[in-house]
Amino acid sequence: MSTEELNYDVLIIGAGPAGLAAAIKIKQLAADSSSPIDVCVIDKAAELGGHTLSGAVIDTTSLSELMPDWRDQKSPINIKVMQDKFHFFTEQSAITIPNYLLPNTLKNKDCYVVSLSNVVKWLGKRAEMLGVDIFTGFAAKELIFDKNNALAGIKTGEFGIDSKHEKKNSYSPSIIVKAKFSLIAEGSRGHLGKELISRYKLDENCSPQNYSLGIKELWKLPDSDSRPGDIFHGFGWPLKNIAYGGSFAYHMDKSLLSIGLIVGLNYKNPWLSPFQEFQKFKKHPKISKLIKNGKRIGYGARTLTTGGLFSLPKLSFPGGGLIGCDAGFLNPAKIKGTHTAIKSGILAAEGIMESLKGVKKSVRENSPFTSSYQKLFFSSSLHEELKESKNFKAYMNFGFFLGGALFKAEQLLLFKKPFFNFKLKKADHLYLDNKNKHEKITYEKPDGKLSFDRLSSLPFSGTSHQENQPTHLLLKNSILPLTVNLPIFGGPETRYCPAEVYEYLSSEGQPTNNANSAAELRINAQNCLHCKACDVKDPTQNINWITPEGGGGPNYKDM
Repeated sequence: MSTEELNYDVLIIGAGPAGLAAAIKIKQLAADSSSPIDVCVIDKAAELGGHTLSGAVIDTTSLSELMPDWRDQKSPINIKVMQDKFHFFTEQSAITIPNYLLPNTLKNKDCYVVSLSNVVKWLGKRAEMLGVDIFTGFAAKELIFDKNNALAGIKTGEFGIDSKHEKKNSYSPSIIVKAKFSLIAEGSRGHLGKELISRYKLDENCSPQNYSLGIKELWKLPDSDSRPGDIFHGFGWPLKNIAYGGSFAYHMDKSLLSIGLIVGLNYKNPWLSPFQEFQKFKKHPKISKLIKNGKRIGYGARTLTTGGLFSLPKLSFPGGGLIGCDAGFLNPAKIKGTHTAIKSGILAAEGIMESLKGVKKSVRENSPFTSSYQKLFFSSSLHEELKESKNFKAYMNFGFFLGGALFKAEQLLLFKKPFFNFKLKKADHLYLDNKNKHEKITYEKPDGKLSFDRLSSLPFSGTSHQENQPTHLLLKNSILPLTVNLPIFGGPETRYCPAEVYEYLSSEGQPTNNANSAAELRINAQNCLHCKACDVKDPTQNINWITPEGGGGPNYKDM
């Protein structure tokens, strides 16, 4: 079978809020100027929203800019935040923090509680109504460059390849998709974005990027326990001072409760398990009372790109640009990234349309887009918002109380215009300590009612991969886990992974944590939630996450 080639004016990799906002904005601007522009969006999920996971409480300012009439468009954004609290958790209590002590960025007035996967489905329909071609279930596998080293498009992954890289009866070849401009919107730690950042040295003058891992469950509550629009955020127990992070619980419509824990991946203790800390959190008296009469119906995990302004790479390169979490636009001081992702898509669309004026052929290498997108960002409300919070992540290294107080003081005394810069200096994987520096953490066994194990949680994520396909979790060196990760760090991949993908086996094929008897690190790639925690936190940066066969992975519903 021959390889098919498709050609578009604009190609967008990733059908999340950023990618779909860019597609919609391009079509809107094209209609205003009466100039037809062909736009294609490719997403690896089996269906729109299938790989989209967030809390989520969203700020709708950017959405209103993109679609002023969104309230009249049968959107799934209809539960306004009614009660907003912030708690400091101890092991047995939850102390409410008065609003006047909180930075304004942590307040959620005029925000909405949503299922972001459902918002993405809705945005996709709006994009298709405007004439955007959206292809789900296709994984953008490889980047294609032209003779001038400009990005020319992508090649999708093949279907029907077995673990020995041989063709099965179900084989179908790759598709090449080329475009004058390509926007990379894969989400946090996208593998194509990572390659482009390295190739073009886009992060040359940046602080190291910073990530967190969010773990979430969706619970169905009795109607009598449901309070749509009531939300809270928490900090303190169970993480205390051993890791940056916090918890959340959001009452949604349909008697659903979104509950989760976010753990900064710059933690030091290699014995820490974010998944187990989340299970522990649900045993807290406040939380157990909230969910004891409910039923868990969803589970998922995802990394968040949380470095802030100083960690943003250069946004554009010959042939395209980075948008959304692929660049790192989430505002960590707000704990929000949807509105910033949408705004980045709007800015990139405006830059592309400016560059396409009068262009009959592809002129990627000399395109004004490589400078216009960056200029548009620097003069935008998005840049202003991130600039106001630029020191937040560095302050958090002092702990939430002191760091929060410093950030609050900066906002009050300097009128949100800090003239000094505090920057992150190390990548997350460099923080991990030798296992002997920390006491081993012993976690309670799950009770099957409030707390669960990882394997029994996977069905609630809808995760599925075609059997016998090549692994999408690649080890650059198969010996390093046995010579470094296990003896020095205690095999941290068996704990930071929220899907039990990694396990050490002895020569007899039995699970082991003994460095002297371990013979291999087995990778159960079929369990993968595509969270990318391994790609971020592996202490030797030996694990490289790439896309599996299109359509594989989680399939989130109402998440």
